[in-house]
Amino acid sequence: MIRVNELKTEQLPPVDFELTKTRLHEEMIESLDLSAIGLADSEDLRLEVKDLAREVLRRQRLKLTSEDEARMLDGLVHEVFGLGPIEPLLHDDSVSDIMVNGPFEVYVERYGRLEKTPIVFADDAHLLRIIQRIVSRVGRRIDESRPMVDARLPDGSRINAVIPPLAVDGPQLSIRRFAADRLQLPQLVENGSLDQKVSDFLSAAVAARVGILVSGGTGAGKTTLLNALSGAIPHDERLVTIEDSVELILQHPHVVRLETRDANTENAGKLTQRDLVTNSLRMRPDRILVGEVRGGEALDMLQAMNTGHEGSLTTIHANDTQDALKRLEMMVAMTGFELPIQVIRQYVAAGIRLVVHLARLKGGVRRVLQVTEIVEADNGDYRLEEIFGFRQQGLDDEGVARGEFFSTGWQPTVLPRFADFGVEVSPELFQRR
Repeated sequence: MIRVNELKTEQLPPVDFELTKTRLHEEMIESLDLSAIGLADSEDLRLEVKDLAREVLRRQRLKLTSEDEARMLDGLVHEVFGLGPIEPLLHDDSVSDIMVNGPFEVYVERYGRLEKTPIVFADDAHLLRIIQRIVSRVGRRIDESRPMVDARLPDGSRINAVIPPLAVDGPQLSIRRFAADRLQLPQLVENGSLDQKVSDFLSAAVAARVGILVSGGTGAGKTTLLNALSGAIPHDERLVTIEDSVELILQHPHVVRLETRDANTENAGKLTQRDLVTNSLRMRPDRILVGEVRGGEALDMLQAMNTGHEGSLTTIHANDTQDALKRLEMMVAMTGFELPIQVIRQYVAAGIRLVVHLARLKGGVRRVLQVTEIVEADNGDYRLEEIFGFRQQGLDDEGVARGEFFSTGWQPTVLPRFADFGVEVSPELFQRR
């Protein structure tokens, strides 16, 4: 710990700065009415806290540069109302992910690329205090008995925290942020995630109530695409979304959002996605959208898709189309029902007609790599036909993946269904190129 009388009028090293700020914060806490802080976060209250911070700085007679003093005042306000050192990152629209690998290592993702920041915490205790503040605000808890938590912030950002003993090198925190203005299909076409032909086809498929499975790895853009596709759902339909942590912000006027719940301190009250899928069938949905299937809810989702809730959408973590279907089969098997694999595959093929696979390529760009139709499940295996694809052609001068979209020439067997719903698509969409 540094001593106050050793401070000179020069910029403090980051760790010394945070240690000093933490000590001053503890002194401020003794003067604050914490009940008022918990009830309100108004501009007037922030100004009062900032005035108190100035008074604490004056009493301590710290010899800080004007820049450090301004940072210290803002930092103390962030300690009281926000998330400490990382609070400014939550207001930076260019940041999509915040990754805290212990108190002295904070990374962010900007425009698909990772970069290390100069931000640090004072120590493990400082980081743990911020994690506990985040978790308590969303009605969760984290301690040695429950050292891992997954939840969302009020602004929709998704957080994951792991602390010792599970996190060997100290507390870890990850925050996945989502833009306030979600991308729509025209914007995805503009930034090259897919081309106009793929966009037109997928929009028509959604309007015609074709079941779609969106697959890809972490950060590939599955949720973004699902949000964008929801804009093609007719507005006279009722949607029910089911997620572990709410991420879907659908472009639709009639949406009921359901979120799972962890067990309470008595280890009771836990509600899983499977419980919510089962309950959603009693809510008169036209379509059910499961943010991501991870377990036994896959069977309930398929049952819904095959019993009057056609056109439902979901996502799954997978490396490619084949892997997505294999993982889906494994999840159905997790329900405990000993169904023959042929039956499972026929069930999958009847409920899901299109698999859209995305990936994050070199340089952080996200692309729709494949749009595949499940034609049928015959003789115990799927018959898959690729409709559209993306052909990578190396890297550009900045190390970003480049390539082109192509059509295979396959005429989807679901096209007659488009006509039944009054949806028209040009035959030129499928011309081989």
